[in-house]
Amino acid sequence: MPRLTLLLTLLFCLPAHALAQTTAAITGKAIDLRGAAIEGAHITLTIDGHPPDQQTVSNADGAFSFPAVFPAPFRLTITAAGFAPVTLPGTLLPAQSLTLPPTTLQVSTLTTNVDVTLTQTEIAQEEVQAEEKQRLLGVLPNYYVTYDHNPAPLNTKQKFGLAWKTTYDPVSFGVTALLAGISQARNTYSGYGHGVEGYADRFGANYGDFFTGIMLGGAVFPSLLKQDPRYFYKGTGTKASRLLYALKRSFVCQGDNGHVQFNYSSILGGLASGGISNLYYPAKNRDGAGLTFKNAGLGIVGNAISNVVQEFFLKKVTTNTPRN
Repeated sequence: MPRLTLLLTLLFCLPAHALAQTTAAITGKAIDLRGAAIEGAHITLTIDGHPPDQQTVSNADGAFSFPAVFPAPFRLTITAAGFAPVTLPGTLLPAQSLTLPPTTLQVSTLTTNVDVTLTQTEIAQEEVQAEEKQRLLGVLPNYYVTYDHNPAPLNTKQKFGLAWKTTYDPVSFGVTALLAGISQARNTYSGYGHGVEGYADRFGANYGDFFTGIMLGGAVFPSLLKQDPRYFYKGTGTKASRLLYALKRSFVCQGDNGHVQFNYSSILGGLASGGISNLYYPAKNRDGAGLTFKNAGLGIVGNAISNVVQEFFLKKVTTNTPRN
């Protein structure tokens, strides 16, 4: 009878005892770069050839454990919100109690795709800033021409900004001073007289014509009538087509809506500037409406000549022009 008991014990108890001796265990800890424990990290244990995977969660100390694991090659994957996942490979031996060193999780890198679309105003501002760097021979302002074949329309602030930039450019004062000297040498508008006072009056009149012409024809009326005061460089086609285009641009312009329109802004600006000139020209040289229409007509002719020169010659001697 004792022998039978011993035999039964060997048959039923030995396998369980042997199994207990062959299982293994894994313990570890999840921490961040500062060494602080990561609570709530998800740990997945994969044993090669022995599914399913085992899973657990780290406690407040960042610790985790798998107390009964089949000895075999394994992969331990640790994931946590805000951190990059970590996978640790290894091999468990029978009855081994494996304590892993603290596993440091790196903060995950967030990749965000940002679609940046510039507004029409922002595009126009970039164009204006580029135009304000354009100078003939690197000296004379050449701001009122755009070499972009499809420029964005200017808003009121940008139109006035371009006008102010032109009228207050130091070179503009220098050119006005030169023209005043020529006018004095020819005794143009003799009512101003001679000497320093006559020169100062001529300088003021010339600058007044220039200032009112730019501000009215390049900012005020274009803003009110929603028209673009710039010359749109063509640069392509036959010489005859380009010549006709440049001459027509004295009478037509680009509207802010993108359509070609009659150039009311330039013509009305010339008439208004001519009317204002009656206020400061000498009484003997005033001709009322005659002076007004004379100055307006000269402005139209001047624009036509300027457009032709702009179309065929000035780009070659203008610095900081766009490559396209």
